[in-house]
Amino acid sequence: MSAERETAIRLHNLTVAYDRHPAVHHVSGTLKTGSLTAIAGPNGAGKSTLLKAIVGELKPAEGRIEHTLGRTEIGYLPQAAEINRRFPIDVLDTVLLGAWKVSGAFGSVSRAATATAREALQTVGLEGFEKRPIGSLSAGQFQRVLFARLLLQDARVILLDEPFTAIDARTTRDLLEIVANWHGEGRTVVAVLHDFDQVRSHFPETLLIARELIGWGPTSEVMAPENLLRARAMAERFDENAEICEPAA
Repeated sequence: MSAERETAIRLHNLTVAYDRHPAVHHVSGTLKTGSLTAIAGPNGAGKSTLLKAIVGELKPAEGRIEHTLGRTEIGYLPQAAEINRRFPIDVLDTVLLGAWKVSGAFGSVSRAATATAREALQTVGLEGFEKRPIGSLSAGQFQRVLFARLLLQDARVILLDEPFTAIDARTTRDLLEIVANWHGEGRTVVAVLHDFDQVRSHFPETLLIARELIGWGPTSEVMAPENLLRARAMAERFDENAEICEPAA
């Protein structure tokens, strides 16, 4: 396999800012095709910001992001708090939104796509929930619906922003199994996580960040105590009013 095919996403000196205040500084590195990576760090470390930049929701202030696959091959799950569950839509139609690559934004959904959506709901343990309004679901049930939508999308790169927050242990276990299956299929999976035990137990690669890159590589090495202490110290002394910094030499 060529170096190009081995790389799913490459970050070059990436800096991301809100209103010219830097949230992520000069991050460089590579997400390999088929890798399973956690983005970890203290609260306010820029984890979700980095993920949003990778998916294209935020533009870099400096540097660039290279995708070896098209953006249609990226599946993205934002934090649950960012999703409006009051919209009047049922479970099946929510999952069918994952078929947009085939049907288009306004196209009709085929019988085959509907059948696949029902299979996805069965996979996540929600068979029989097809006509339930999403607003009636528990946090764990709704997260299962969103994973079913990702199953239908069938993307080669999957980005998850805190996918296991505020859900029960059984749902977390079931969804981690789906993540493991994606990894086994050779998909590239990246997840923002705040639970370091989950990182160590389920993710062989870790990107540790505290606005700046602390480490990126095998989890057993990156999550060393000295790196975690450094990340915490850097996060605590970060200046929210800092201007865009100069490019690294």
